[in-house]
Amino acid sequence: MPKLRRLSGKEVLGILQMFGFEVIRVTGSHYRLRRTVEETDQYLSVPLHGNKPLPVGTLKSIYRQASEYLSENDLREHFYT
Repeated sequence: MPKLRRLSGKEVLGILQMFGFEVIRVTGSHYRLRRTVEETDQYLSVPLHGNKPLPVGTLKSIYRQASEYLSENDLREHFYT
């Protein structure tokens, strides 16, 4: 069974930007991302606390939310070993 990688907020931000998400707002340490597909806006939030790895539950939550908008096969190679 594949294992969830230990990713920092910066790494997750970079992965999501590869899929077309753009930073629209920064509130404290949380980055709000948006992607527009077929005139529909898709939003995600990513906490960015330097290069510290995100907690496993937070990472799973971001993955689950992103998989609503993106193919799980595309995401899996970036989030799992």
